[in-house]
Amino acid sequence: MQIVKEGYPFILIPLILGIVLLVSGFGKFASLAGVLCILDSLFCLYFFRDPKIEITQGENLILSPCNGTVLEVSENETEKVVRVFLSVLDVHLQRSPIAGKVLSVEYKPGKFLKAMEPEAHIVNEQNVITIENENGKYLVKQIAGILARRCVSWVKPGDILKLGDKIGVIKFSSQVDLHMPKNVEVKVKKGNKVVSGVTIFASINKGS
Repeated sequence: MQIVKEGYPFILIPLILGIVLLVSGFGKFASLAGVLCILDSLFCLYFFRDPKIEITQGENLILSPCNGTVLEVSENETEKVVRVFLSVLDVHLQRSPIAGKVLSVEYKPGKFLKAMEPEAHIVNEQNVITIENENGKYLVKQIAGILARRCVSWVKPGDILKLGDKIGVIKFSSQVDLHMPKNVEVKVKKGNKVVSGVTIFASINKGS
């Protein structure tokens, strides 16, 4: 299993500090602080994990861009949207839900409401990654939460992505929304657990 590169400072700094405190001989308080630092390092090691997976393959599939629990499935006149909540125990790296070309990566500053708040996907800090292929445009929204203070994109406009390619990471609990064209058939519902690059979110309805 690999570790997301953005996680190394969160892993190594408390680990080194913890070791220094444990061997310092400054007493019980220093030892306790050292143990807590090492536990924090181990948690971050777990949090920033990048497990090896087998990307689901198939024609006209739209895969989950993230790990987590489906909060909501909705639609309007022009699109369908699936919102997913990522707890601190979920893998926080995101993958491309389709094969296509990155049209834009837009950073939007905002608030840090709890990810499950109804307004979070509107007012919170977020990155919006727009990917296009022959079936339409897809927007992956990396949304910060009360603990998530930074959304990191690994792609840029013009990049060509394969299905399931890694596109970014969010640091700590957060939300990811996927906006899809109207002519898709959604395969998930509220409460479903989803896995990035594995779970089928939707499929293209060619007859629409």
